[in-house]
Amino acid sequence: MANTGKLTELRARIGEEIAVSPWFTVDQDHIDQFARATHDLDWMHIDPARAKADSPFKSTIAFGFQTLSMLSYFTHEAGLWPDDTAFGINYGLNRVRFMAPVREGKRIRARFTLKSCDERPDGAIQGVYEAVVEIEDEAKPAMVAEWIGLFYPADANPSDTAAA
Repeated sequence: MANTGKLTELRARIGEEIAVSPWFTVDQDHIDQFARATHDLDWMHIDPARAKADSPFKSTIAFGFQTLSMLSYFTHEAGLWPDDTAFGINYGLNRVRFMAPVREGKRIRARFTLKSCDERPDGAIQGVYEAVVEIEDEAKPAMVAEWIGLFYPADANPSDTAAA
């Protein structure tokens, strides 16, 4: 796990790769749980026999939004959060591109590069990160996103966390 330091030190790291998560195996159970949670029961994701016969990928694949939703998990596992963060909020995304399918059984991980870092009036530090989700042993990443996170120090006053 990386140590990203203190919130006040982030600005000096703009342009740097801040953290890399450990590998995570995307198995069929994980795909099925996501399908049930989102009520998206497309055969390409949940029917291994049909996917093997009819899919161009010859196996089930993870949902693109499943890969995207893993970013929060990856930030914690990679140690992306600065040491003095009391709490964080997922503020959104500027862009997302799903570059390659994640086949069942593959391992993925995320790499985070800090693109910008600004202090907000409510005391939060707003970090914009390029997040690249890699697929082990594949040339193309599964996803590239520009993710925005808000990190609040203990003395922040987040009375209006939605204020820009």
